[in-house]
Amino acid sequence: MTKLNKVKFSSLYKMSSGISSTPEQAGVGSPFLSFSSVFNNFFVPKNLNDLMDTSVSEQKTYSIQKGDVFLTRTSETLDELAISCVALEDYPNATFSGFVKRLRPIKEKSVYPKFMGFYLRNELFRRIMNNNAIMTLRASFNEEIFSYLDLYLPDYDTQKKVGDLLYKIYSKIELNEKINSELHSISTNLYNHWFIQYQFPNENNKPYKSSGGEFYYNKNLKKDIPKKWVDGYLGDSIISSNISSGIDTFSNEKIYLSTSEVANISIINHNNLITLSNKPSRANMQPKSDTIWFAKMKNTKKYILVSDFSDELINDYIFSTGFAGIQGKTNSLYYLWNFINDVYFEKVKDLRAIGTTQKAVNNDFINQLKILIPNEAVLDEFNKINKPIFKKIYTNERENLILNNLINWLLPMLMNGQVTVKEAQEHINKAAEPQENYG
Repeated sequence: MTKLNKVKFSSLYKMSSGISSTPEQAGVGSPFLSFSSVFNNFFVPKNLNDLMDTSVSEQKTYSIQKGDVFLTRTSETLDELAISCVALEDYPNATFSGFVKRLRPIKEKSVYPKFMGFYLRNELFRRIMNNNAIMTLRASFNEEIFSYLDLYLPDYDTQKKVGDLLYKIYSKIELNEKINSELHSISTNLYNHWFIQYQFPNENNKPYKSSGGEFYYNKNLKKDIPKKWVDGYLGDSIISSNISSGIDTFSNEKIYLSTSEVANISIINHNNLITLSNKPSRANMQPKSDTIWFAKMKNTKKYILVSDFSDELINDYIFSTGFAGIQGKTNSLYYLWNFINDVYFEKVKDLRAIGTTQKAVNNDFINQLKILIPNEAVLDEFNKINKPIFKKIYTNERENLILNNLINWLLPMLMNGQVTVKEAQEHINKAAEPQENYG
């Protein structure tokens, strides 16, 4: 077995604080690494979309160089404290947020950046972090904690072999995510083209509006809409079956899915599941096929689609009261999905949210929300085009789930020599097989 060396975290890196910026600096200027970018990425993105108006002196003090590790310095929970993000290249003129800490390697070839990107996100480090962090009103990562944290690392050559291998898997995950983003854009653009611009294909397969399609003024929607289309409500039986909510009943045999743990995802998957063993009793709503779930709270953009090709997962899920679910008709599912993802829906939802501590919309509002209802032929065609798109998205997300689990499983096995690089490559080759479980 490979020997793991016990080393002080502080003997490997020098820690620095980020820039204390003003609101006036934000949005213009040079590249900026935000708290959000650190929290959501194993590695610093190649393109930093956030900007900060910084001086040459600030860019030098708060620079980002290859090998730098960034850790979130504050959080409401220990689980989200000291989440890492590693730079694999230099970022000229860039600076980083004051809500993260920068760790810069003290000497060359002591820590391999790609390896540390996975090690610091793995359960190996998370256990060390959770056992040593301080929790008052908020969890905080500071110089004192940093000074007495011990890491258990293999030698540099082993780090490099492990890091390079795992990065190949990570690159495949990134590629799948890029493909899925493009597929979502295709569906969104098609929705806008057909149902906002009214350029859906007519009976001669020509764009309806630009080919002289007939319109009439709909007084309920207060706009011109295509002939044979009608207005209705989101809860109308001609487009959906029912509106449901998660409810407050404990069920220890299901998997609890709450709004606080769900990101902007499209297809439900086990990356977003929380077991009930350590959670409050807040859920019992089980999704059915052809349902769309969304967070009801104001300023919360979280959506989940359950389609017939994910039926094998459905019985494992229950939803918290923070979700509302719409049971779509078979041919309206992807139309409703895009409607709920549209900025119009978010604006109306936030405007109509009520409550004292946490504002949210209720089911009566959802049922009575006005919606444009296209004719059956157009819905059928839109559904026909979108179904293979979302099946591919689902396939990619399931593959990413397996690959993420594979990374977490392989890291300690490779570190201590229980699995060779050759054996690991065989596991990677099998990673696309859904029945395999590396959790």
